[in-house]
Amino acid sequence: MKLSKDVLQKIKHIEIQTRRLLSGSLIGDYSSAQKGSGMEFDQIREYQQGDDIRFIDWNATARSGKILVKQYIEERNRNIMLLVDTSGSTMFGSTDQLKSEVIAQVASVLALVADCGKDHIGALLFSEEVTKMFAPKRGREHIHHLMEHFFTHQGVGKTSLQNALKRLIDVQKQKSIVFIISDFFDDGYENLLKIVSRQHDVVAVRCNDPREITLPPFGFLPVQDPETGEHAILKTSSSDISKFLQKHHKETESLLRRCGVEVMDISVSRPFVGDIIRFFKRRMMY
Repeated sequence: MKLSKDVLQKIKHIEIQTRRLLSGSLIGDYSSAQKGSGMEFDQIREYQQGDDIRFIDWNATARSGKILVKQYIEERNRNIMLLVDTSGSTMFGSTDQLKSEVIAQVASVLALVADCGKDHIGALLFSEEVTKMFAPKRGREHIHHLMEHFFTHQGVGKTSLQNALKRLIDVQKQKSIVFIISDFFDDGYENLLKIVSRQHDVVAVRCNDPREITLPPFGFLPVQDPETGEHAILKTSSSDISKFLQKHHKETESLLRRCGVEVMDISVSRPFVGDIIRFFKRRMMY
């Protein structure tokens, strides 16, 4: 996959920003994964009372004159699945960013943070059908591969959360943490979402443009549905439009919570990387 300079710059920027916040004082020592008797070596340190003597490194002890032990990171083998909306409705934007760009950034941040926590990350890109699927893996090369697809996949077609959830049920038998990153402009998926939330730990990350919640009164506005191509004229001076949008936003949140799903709202109009990292740290108990 040959990437444009613009895409490469976006990937580099979001990775630098995320890793800087991860290593900084914003969330403290994120890298302090559970210590235990797993197979992944972490470091050699001085013996402390209560340490298992089986982990004493006798060669290092002899060289230093101090009793030193090997410390390991406990392998959790936790799977995280990212369901990433790439439908036509994500190609809307009233700010300097389209929703598709924000969704790509959100998915990238989640993948980067999960990788720092030694988790396995998979992804499922969907619109009307599932268009790409990546099995859960670890490692920087895998994360970069995912990010490339997040930023280059074009938003086309209708949104079908139902088809995405069906595919997830079919392929992901092991209990996972599932992040659904979408604007949730769809219906008919409630029953399947309930099934998925019983099997997995599910978080809905809603990415909405401010104009999809409140529309200022500036006269008649010609609009086109990016998923169906239908045209219409909206009378924005009518308060009914904003009431309808706000009602839909609240009803969607109510539906998600009714299905046992935690909701995190992302606005394209303000910074969100720090919020995602703090949420992830709290939610994942790192």
